[in-house]
Parts: sequence; C-alpha cells; structure tokens
Amino acid sequence: MFDNYPKSRPPLPDQIKKIYSVHYKSNREGQTTASSLAQKMESWLHRKVAGDVAHEKNTEKATLELGAGTLNQLQYEPTSPSYDIVEPFADLYSSSPLLERIRNVYSDIAEVPGDFRYDRITSVATLEHICNLPEVIARSGLLLSEQGVFRASIPSEGTFLWALGWKLTTGMEFRLRHGLDYAFLMKHEHVNTADEIEEALDYFFDQVSCKVFGLSRSISLYRYYECRNPIAERCHEFSSPHPKYWSSNSFD
Repeated sequence: MFDNYPKSRPPLPDQIKKIYSVHYKSNREGQTTASSLAQKMESWLHRKVAGDVAHEKNTEKATLELGAGTLNQLQYEPTSPSYDIVEPFADLYSSSPLLERIRNVYSDIAEVPGDFRYDRITSVATLEHICNLPEVIARSGLLLSEQGVFRASIPSEGTFLWALGWKLTTGMEFRLRHGLDYAFLMKHEHVNTADEIEEALDYFFDQVSCKVFGLSRSISLYRYYECRNPIAERCHEFSSPHPKYWSSNSFD
C-alpha cells in the first residue's frame, strides 16, 4: 500500500515559473475576481474545520494547523493560548497581524516535539498538496491526544465537478490574463486526489466520517473529514523522523 509515495511534482513550464510567485500571492490574497470568488466558496471548508469550536469565544483546546498559509483560518477560530501551525512558506504569514495569536510556528511537522499532544489537528485545502501524504497523516495521528480529532477539508480533486469548477473560474481567468494553461499549475500543486486522501485517512484512523459540499463524493466541490482513534501501529510504521511533506509553494 502507498507504493506510489513519496510523489514527485510534474515540472512547470518556464513561462509559468516566471509568474509563479506573483500569481501565488495574488491567489492567496484574493486579489483577482476569480480568486475572490473562490475564497467565498472556500468558506465552507473553513467553517467545517472550525465547527467544533466556532460557538466559543475562547477555547482551551490545543490545535495544530497544517498548511496555515496566510492564517485565514483564524477568522473562523476562537482565541486559544495553544494554537500552533505548520507552514513552510514564511512569506505567507510573516506580516499578518494574526501572527500574535500563534504559539509555535514550524516549517515541517517533523519539527513538532514528539511529546506534544493536540486536541485538534486541522488542515484546510492542504492534504492534496502533500507529496509524502502517508507520513504526514501518520505523524498527525501520533500527535493527537487520547480524545483528539483530525479535522480536514479538501477540494474534490479527481472529480468532474471540481475540474469543471476551476476551469470555468480560475482557469479561464488565468488564460485570459497570461495566455497560459492553468492545468499545468493544478497538476503541479494537486498531487493527491480526494479518493487517495480518503484512502490514507481510512488506513490510519479507526473512525472516519465524511461530509460533502455537493450531492455525493463524486458529485461535489469539497469534502470534509473528521478522523478519530488513530491506529498506533500503522502510524508508527509510517511516521518518519525527518520527512519533508510539501513544497514551500502551494495553492488552490
């Protein structure tokens, strides 16, 4: 199982490499019409992940967010004295006023001390980017407290509806602005399909539930997973002491 991991990213054409960083930042900040619309749609992803604490003004629950990016998840979360993040691309969060709400910042989940335990490990549109997905999920399982929950939302990558959605919005805008095919970026960034992610979650957790933004898994734009009771033997088997999970550049 997982013989195709770690995965390698397809290379980007030179023309896209030249504008990659600029496009990446504008995409994350919602600076264009399509990316702004995408962020409004993606609020479903954020609200689902924060659903267990959203009604609270403050929470004592310890949280580790994977792929925190620009810290945009924090607008959906209550204040917590124990909110840590993993994010390899420091430029995304370094100037954010929300950084004061973060206790610890890690560039890789392998840096999190092994004796730390979290009530919540969360990710929003991150798991599809991770080249070494089994290891990051295994490591997450080992860092959860006894009653902890792994809460992850993802695009329904690999489905017709998801592909149609980005082609008619971000993909079309990208072609009009740059004359380039956005599919190269998507293939470079989204190395895992939604079904592959679910398979990995099912392998490492005894209890996995899924909700969709759509009619079903195959006819949806997004999925949300709650995972409980990590299977310790499997987590230990796949957890590596020094993995690198995703590149420093990733976006939807």
